Amino acid sequence: MTQQPDPVGLVAGTSDSTPLRFSVAVGPGAYLQLDDVVTTQRDVPGVGSVRTSGVVTQVVARHEGASFGSDAFLIADGVLPANTQEIAEITTTRVDPEVYVPPLPGTTAERATGSVRDRALYFDSMSDKVVVGLGRDGEPVYINLEFLDGTRGAHVSISGISGVATKTSFALFLLHSIFASGVLGDRSLAAKALIFAVKGEDLMFLDRPNLKLTDDQRSQYARLGLPATPFGSVRFFAPPTPGDLTGRPQVTGRTSGVDAFWWTLEEFCRQELLPYVFADAEDDRNQYTLVVHQVAAQLRREAIAAGTDGAVSIGGSQIRTYADLVEFIAARLQDDDTKADWAGAATTGGSINAFLRRLRSSLKALGPLIRGDLPAASGRRRIATDRQVTVVDLHNLPDRAQRFVVGVVLRAETEAKEKAGAGGLLFTMLDELNKHAPREGNSPIKEVLLDVAERGRSLGIILIGAQQTASEVERRIVSNSSIRIVGRLDPAEAGRPEYGFLPTSQRQRATLAKPGAMFVSQPELPVPLAVEFPFPAWATRASETAPDTDAPLGIMARMARDADPAPF
Repeated sequence: MTQQPDPVGLVAGTSDSTPLRFSVAVGPGAYLQLDDVVTTQRDVPGVGSVRTSGVVTQVVARHEGASFGSDAFLIADGVLPANTQEIAEITTTRVDPEVYVPPLPGTTAERATGSVRDRALYFDSMSDKVVVGLGRDGEPVYINLEFLDGTRGAHVSISGISGVATKTSFALFLLHSIFASGVLGDRSLAAKALIFAVKGEDLMFLDRPNLKLTDDQRSQYARLGLPATPFGSVRFFAPPTPGDLTGRPQVTGRTSGVDAFWWTLEEFCRQELLPYVFADAEDDRNQYTLVVHQVAAQLRREAIAAGTDGAVSIGGSQIRTYADLVEFIAARLQDDDTKADWAGAATTGGSINAFLRRLRSSLKALGPLIRGDLPAASGRRRIATDRQVTVVDLHNLPDRAQRFVVGVVLRAETEAKEKAGAGGLLFTMLDELNKHAPREGNSPIKEVLLDVAERGRSLGIILIGAQQTASEVERRIVSNSSIRIVGRLDPAEAGRPEYGFLPTSQRQRATLAKPGAMFVSQPELPVPLAVEFPFPAWATRASETAPDTDAPLGIMARMARDADPAPF
């Protein structure tokens, strides 16, 4: 059914009307709000009808005829005659056909609906589109898949205040939209998602329906053309419980369906993972960086697998724990007979001591993850993206250990993609991107993320990064993100140049945005679109799951459940 035009006023003549920006005088009984889509037409000789459409970026109301602020009282009392007028400022999004002439003052302006709205926002030209929420008009808003899957661009950057901006919730909804909408077509079978969970166990229930989802919230999914269902194919990983020699995963809320992960000492040596121990950007110092790589290469050459539990033998010494390995390295570096082989002939004692101080400081953080004392029969499984969604729980790990895991896993996935060649997509979701790829300094993990941002498009690795402050993230990562999302922002952060793509009014509104409201920027549109996305259809904590879908919750799990508020 064709929707009838909705006249809202006339193109104003009190300010300049240009092909890229014009104003509309709102008519009696009508209104325009921020983010409304407006369209107007004019006849051009030799061309025909030219339609100019755009988005409302500001609305002002004033008394015409008033000279002083106090005149408002006189006007209200009927003493001073004046007219109340609302003026909406429109930023042009599309001119069709592309004859860039200004809208003429006095011509009718209409609220764009139906196919006219789709053309104004380029939805009609998107062969494959991903729904990201509902606009202010209650209609679906889309992004072009070609700027997400690597065809014309890739990567997503999501910024906003922690706990208010709902960055993680939006990233999960985006993944749900990609997988459940059918937009990937035949590629859906080879498309995967890798999620690093750093904030509690909120993401350990993605495969379970949210029992608190209301009928109204379900209707939002229906309007978006999406099923209100959880993720269908999910695998969960968590680090092993410290001090437990059975390899039991360290989780509380979910008591089954979670696999533990760790690296054996043999893998640590053979794959040269030592550089990822020095993951802090502040740790990248020239005086010992060469020592790191020299030691890593020496471990690869000399370490021999010992038994089936991941232990190694180096120079006749059997090593079963990370602490033993650290002390073995220290002994080799402090021995005059072996120092040259392990650190390089020209390395100074100061560089060696700096290396050892930082290596020993990693014992507590990495000891539970680098093991040679857990039997192979314990059920250990490597982190593998063999399901549609893979969740790696990191919240129980110190920051240093989190960075180690992220760096090593992403390196492995990048190498696997390089060997496999062009194929499926891997959407990699990483929160707190500012910690892993800060603007200042260098680290192995930052280099991996830079490689993903700059080369991942060709490999099929798509980064969905979230951070509180985009201004603290490496510029090249943010600039390589085709899709930029902004939720609630701190006022000081909103003023940073990294948010220059937001109109002034949206920068101000971002400081007031409520949970579930986001501003979505994509290359085809000059104006970011405000959207609201629905409440998660998947459980975000144990209390939102059905009572008998898993083993009974323990006392500690119940306490954690009751104390932790929902993340949305």
